[in-house]
Formats: sequence, structure tokens, C-alpha cells
Amino acid sequence: MDVFDELLRGVRGRGAVFGRSVLCAPWSLRFTDGAYLTLCLPLRGAGWIVPEGGEPLRVEVGEAAIVRGPAPFVFTDDPSEGTAARAGGVREVRWGQVRDSGAASGSVPEFDCATVLLAAAYDVQEQLPQRLLRALPPAVVVPDEEDCAPLRDYLEAQLGRGRPGDQIVLDRLLDWMLVCTLRDWFDRPEANPPGWYGALGDEVAGPALRAMHDDPAHPWTTAELASRAGVSRTTLAKRFTELVGDGPVAYLTEWRMTLAADLLTRPELTVAAVARRVGYADAFGFSAAFKRVRGESPSAFRRAAAAPDPVEAAAPAG
Repeated sequence: MDVFDELLRGVRGRGAVFGRSVLCAPWSLRFTDGAYLTLCLPLRGAGWIVPEGGEPLRVEVGEAAIVRGPAPFVFTDDPSEGTAARAGGVREVRWGQVRDSGAASGSVPEFDCATVLLAAAYDVQEQLPQRLLRALPPAVVVPDEEDCAPLRDYLEAQLGRGRPGDQIVLDRLLDWMLVCTLRDWFDRPEANPPGWYGALGDEVAGPALRAMHDDPAHPWTTAELASRAGVSRTTLAKRFTELVGDGPVAYLTEWRMTLAADLLTRPELTVAAVARRVGYADAFGFSAAFKRVRGESPSAFRRAAAAPDPVEAAAPAG
């Protein structure tokens, strides 16, 4: 499996966090849902993304913005207001629910308004995609490349058709758009991807990385990984460390613990079963490695992951 595919396989949009806003100046949308990622696609017009504490970024038709949470941010026609609520033209967006206020009222006919925004929020709980997404800046704006532009046109054509399954179709199209945008961003010169991302294309480190990701439970040694790359053990260790920042064995341990963290959220799997899936013969050795890498025991991590989110628990029903 391609490593990029593997890391983003679990990132999914949901209908509850999907919204389309018709915006008439003066307007400002304040996103307060605390989502891990928010994808913003202007279908018409343009606006400014203003991350909390960050510099405004212009985003226009033909571009996509990705904002990394959980801090609030604003999409506005006037970046001079920053993240402050604008009198007479503010909407607060929380989990896709838009509450109108003043001049931004959705009762204004769409053809009279300059900007139409499509947005989707992603609440990423899994540890695997976070390995990649943590490398994102607070906000990025990415022009559509050749593989994204036709998707945007098709996405807009599906809006408001009223056919069965419309929401799931839109969710999956937005997922596709998110992955396209992320891939295009990490290929840009100004991006700062994690070391392993660039190492995947290296003729020495790449084969070793792919081998570990294809079969993380295998008892890999540096010598065996070096043979996959067709180089000496010393050459692999040096090149791998230069590109990734850790040696092959240290990287494998950290990767296994990332996989284990997601597996521990599945109550049907015992700690011993998780240990076997990530290459440990017994729960004791696995628990020691997990605590060394993650800072807590597997049991403590599992209890914390199972605890209800205090924000969601406090939210009113309905």
C-alpha cells in the first residue's frame, strides 16, 4: 500500500459537518467547531482566511484552503477585522450549522451575493493521519492542479440536485478534494513535509520505508532492510537517519506504536492481541515499548481514548 494512501485512508467527511454558505458583503464566517481540519472551497467570489494569531490568506475560485484546528478561524471579505466578530455581518459556524445574523442573512437571493463558499470539517481522531497532518501550517491555500480542477466542477454540479444519497456523494467528493489538495501542498517548494515523506522517493531509504509499512509486524533488522535497498547496513543507517531523523529500528518502533494507538481504541482487541499485530510476542515487551514512546501504558491510553469528550458531553441534545 502507498504510504500516503495508508495515512489518509481514515480521513472522512461527515454530513453533519458539511455546509454551503451564500455570502453578501459585509460578511464574516467564524468557525468555532474545533475541527482538526477544515476544507474551504470558494465556488464563486473570494475571501480571506484569518487563522487565530496568524496572517490573513487570500483564497479565490480555483484555489482550496485547508485550516488546521482546533483554534477558531474566520473567513471574511475584510481581513482588517482579524478574528473579531463583525457587527451586522457575522455568522458563527459550528459543526456545519450556520446561524445568520444581520446583513449576512441567507434570505438574500444567491445571485445578488458575491461569494459562495463550500466547507467541510474533519474531526481526525486516528493517530495514523495525524503523522502527516501535524506537518501542516495553521492554514494553507493551494491552487487547483490538473487532477483537482475537474473534480471541483463536478462537485458544484452535484449541489442541490435532491437525489437519494446526495450527502454521501458530496462527502466522498470532498474527501477526494481534500486528498488532492494535501498532495499538491506537500509537493510545493514552500511545504515542509516530515522527513520520511521525502525519503519515500529516495533509492536507499525508500525501499526500507516501504518494507516496514507493508509489514510492520515482521521482525525487521537493519541488515535485512539494507538488503531490500541493495546497500550495506552502514549505508542504509546513515542515509535513513539523514533523511528521516531516526535510524531504521527507531523509526519502526515509533511506527508500530502509532499503529498500536489506533488498534487500542478497538475494545474487542486485548492488549496482547494488539501487541501481536504490531510485531511483539508478548504484552509485557509491547507495554514497555509503548510507554517509552507514548509516555503512558497501553491500558491508560485505552481508558483515555474511551472517555467521552467533555465538550461533546456538555453540548445540548438535538
